[in-house]
Amino acid sequence: MEAIILEDLTKKYRERVAVDHLSMTINEGELLALLGFNGAGKTTTIKLLSGLATPTEGNAWILGKSILTAMEEIKKSLNISPQETAIAPNLTVNENLVFIAEVYGVTREVARQKAEDMMVRFNMLDRKKEKAKKLSGGLKRRLSIAMALISEPKVLFLDEPTLGLDVRARRDLWKIILELKGKVTILLTSHYLDEVEALADRIAILDKGKLKLMGSLAELKLKTQMTSLEEIFLSETEGEVVQ
Repeated sequence: MEAIILEDLTKKYRERVAVDHLSMTINEGELLALLGFNGAGKTTTIKLLSGLATPTEGNAWILGKSILTAMEEIKKSLNISPQETAIAPNLTVNENLVFIAEVYGVTREVARQKAEDMMVRFNMLDRKKEKAKKLSGGLKRRLSIAMALISEPKVLFLDEPTLGLDVRARRDLWKIILELKGKVTILLTSHYLDEVEALADRIAILDKGKLKLMGSLAELKLKTQMTSLEEIFLSETEGEVVQ
């Protein structure tokens, strides 16, 4: 079943086209990785699908509902972990989680239980009373994803979830993301090729707002007759690879 359908989705900022007639589908429970250089349209696509930006042209449907007419309904079923870690620095780990749970309409008692469950799930119970601003970069990203999941979304957008993290912190987050596959429909943006290879069911390569290729890594290799994702990526885009 298709969880997300994009049909000629377009976003223009004056003379610049950030997303250019993007059409694709994402299946229920699938992790689709958007791969592209900075400025390729990855983050803008997520903004359009999450209601943070309005399309210039085209439409998209999330769980059967149009982003043009039913965004408020859609928001009840999705959440996002943005590039900029969306946590309140002066609140503790527990307070951040309880606050977000309450935003989604649960009682304080239920919010506290959900927060406790998330801290156990994300191995952060020992940080319960620690202020978010004192956490390492990796733990801040982990908390950000926990906050995105506390509402139990059916669709999750992860925008550069491991940007700037060291190798160990990246691998820790990969484990968490892999555990979500098949349970939540995930759209992940990244410019790390190894991350895309490790996590994605399918890959969509964007360049200057346009979809260049889409499929599993095996399908892309077969289609292009190339042996690595780096070769495929460089053949379809302009710029330098970020490793």
